[in-house]
Amino acid sequence: MPAHERPDLRDRYDTVIVGGGHNGLVAAAYLARAGKSVLVLERLAGTGGAAVSTRPFAGIDARLSRYSYLVSLLPRKIVRDLDLDFRVRGRTVSSYTPVERDGRPTGLLVGGGELRTREAFARLTGGEREYESWQRFYAMTGRVAERVFPTLTEPLPARDELRRRVDDEDAWRTLFEEPIGIAVEADFADDLVRGVVLTDALIGTFADAHDPSLRQNRCFLYHVIGGGTGAWDVPVGGMGALTDALAGAARNAGAVLATGHEVVRVDTDGRAAEVTYRTADGEGTVAARHILVNASPQELAALTGDAPPSPAEGAQLKVNMLLTRLPRLKDTSVDPREAFAGTFHIAEGYEQLAAAHAQATAGELPAAPPSEIYCHSLTDPTILGPDLVEQGYQTLTLFGLHTPARLFARDHDAVRDELLKSTLAQLDAHLAEPLADCLATDADGRPCIEAKTPLDLERDLRLPGGNIFHRDLTWPYAEEGSGRWGVETRHANVLLCGAGAVRGGGVSGVPGHNAAMAVLEAEQG
Repeated sequence: MPAHERPDLRDRYDTVIVGGGHNGLVAAAYLARAGKSVLVLERLAGTGGAAVSTRPFAGIDARLSRYSYLVSLLPRKIVRDLDLDFRVRGRTVSSYTPVERDGRPTGLLVGGGELRTREAFARLTGGEREYESWQRFYAMTGRVAERVFPTLTEPLPARDELRRRVDDEDAWRTLFEEPIGIAVEADFADDLVRGVVLTDALIGTFADAHDPSLRQNRCFLYHVIGGGTGAWDVPVGGMGALTDALAGAARNAGAVLATGHEVVRVDTDGRAAEVTYRTADGEGTVAARHILVNASPQELAALTGDAPPSPAEGAQLKVNMLLTRLPRLKDTSVDPREAFAGTFHIAEGYEQLAAAHAQATAGELPAAPPSEIYCHSLTDPTILGPDLVEQGYQTLTLFGLHTPARLFARDHDAVRDELLKSTLAQLDAHLAEPLADCLATDADGRPCIEAKTPLDLERDLRLPGGNIFHRDLTWPYAEEGSGRWGVETRHANVLLCGAGAVRGGGVSGVPGHNAAMAVLEAEQG
């Protein structure tokens, strides 16, 4: 990506898109392919937003997915519609969760075939019950995924219509009406198994299993419906491969992408609009019939002068690492290449998760910070230079839970360093050698590790409070004020096409698709 793309801009376009994240690029590609004139204004030096790949370590040829890192919610429909040169690979192992039982290291490996998974459950829990419950529970979520996922790129269904499509009252109650903790405790007895199930309800969401708001249920739902199966796949070439493909599709269709252009105001009367932007050379304006805002609801309100929504808050620690080798495990029954190929759960027993949430709610860092890790390069070594692959280098991505932005307000850097140290100590407790012994060093001799807190994400990407979803996730059905596509605002010609739209959140392209469909419908009407 060039340092800045500053093409000569026209005075007017059919659509101006504020923000060149992946959703903005999806919308741009759809609209340009439909023959509309489209301008994308991006304040940063490159497009992609949070779905980018970078080389964060000086002198090291490792291209990491720096913020978002796995793909589940991107519909194949979007890849096909836009003729994207983009692929994903499935992981052979779903997850591995180490634990000490009866004074010995063991763990739960989910993957590697049905027989092996069944044996892993029996070895951990002493019987067949938990595995059979696991099979029933995820058969239920799989049926819901098949019915709900296709609706994400359709006009918003009414609640009762979606309920009819789910066609399973027990599943509806479990996922849509009761705190997910009720089902987890009813269906599973083992604390570790309960924790593994619950984690999908907590990634990027600060909530307890029994939170009456059901924000944990909404998070869980989006984590288990992706692709109609709930599978989380590795983007070949890293997350930047997706946004590079989207940017190419938008450009090839005729959209104009202008980086280094920060939008500072949107004026509209509902029929015509004007966007004011700022560059290093000064301010400019451009007119449009439609404005799509690929930014948070807070940013949308600031641009239009509307009342801001309730503050959002993120609650995660993101850590990128490069290792010279994978560390050996205390549990010698599992090869590290298998353990780290899936999601490696750390301090995520059910009671551990509850304790971490309670401590963070009280304003304290969790004593045993829960997190999960995976190794992108095991599934897709193309993100590493050939010399690193030959030497056996591997990447690790860690995502920490229950660390809300408020915890970092008093002394950001000191709290971040303390949290990183205690998080890695939880991992080290299950390793036969310290992780520090496996870390690569960059060209300046520094360990190849970087940590991003919610406040770092707010500063770098303008995620409100560091919330990776821009706000609490929404149900995938129509509610009061949600509009036909879930992207509408109080201004008829201004649409929200970022993660804060209804059915937003995650790397999906769904809000971008839906905003484009709303524009095309308005044009036809």
